[in-house]
Amino acid sequence: MKFFAPLFFLVSLWSADCAAQTEADKTAILQTFDSWNAGWAEADADLAVQDYADDSDWTNAFGDRFQGKDSLREGLAYIFSLGFVMAGDSAGNEYNDVIFLSPNVATVRSKLVRSGQQTSTGEVMLDRHVNHLRVYQKRDGRWLIVNHMISQAKEKG
Repeated sequence: MKFFAPLFFLVSLWSADCAAQTEADKTAILQTFDSWNAGWAEADADLAVQDYADDSDWTNAFGDRFQGKDSLREGLAYIFSLGFVMAGDSAGNEYNDVIFLSPNVATVRSKLVRSGQQTSTGEVMLDRHVNHLRVYQKRDGRWLIVNHMISQAKEKG
C-alpha cells in the first residue's frame, strides 16, 4: 500500500501538468484566429498567413487550392483585391472545437457566418455559413497550420 501512495501522487502531478499544457496549447492555437481574422479585416495577406507552415495546404469553399505559405499569401493578396469578395462582414465564430490527436497535432473545427458578401456582378449573396477545418502541428514549440479546408453549407430545399 505504501508503494501506491507515491505512485498515485506522481500520476496526479503528471496528469495535472498535461492538462495545463493542453490548456496552454489550446490558447496558443485559438490565438492564431486573431491574425487570420485581422488579415481578412485589413486585407493584409502577410498577417493572414503568419501562423501557416511553409508547407501548408489550403483549400477554400470554391475549390481554390494553394500549396505552401508563399502560394497562399499570393492567392490571398489576389482575393483581397476583389472588392466583391471583401464586401460584407463576418461575425465571430459560432464555435471553435479543438481536438488534440497527439501532443503535437491538433484539429480545430469552426463555423462563421458571412453577411453582405457580393457576387462578381455586385448582387448581395445570402448569408454564407462557412465551415473551417484546420490541422495544426507543433513545430519548434509553435503551433502552425499545416492544412486548412473551408466549406460552405448551402441553403437546404
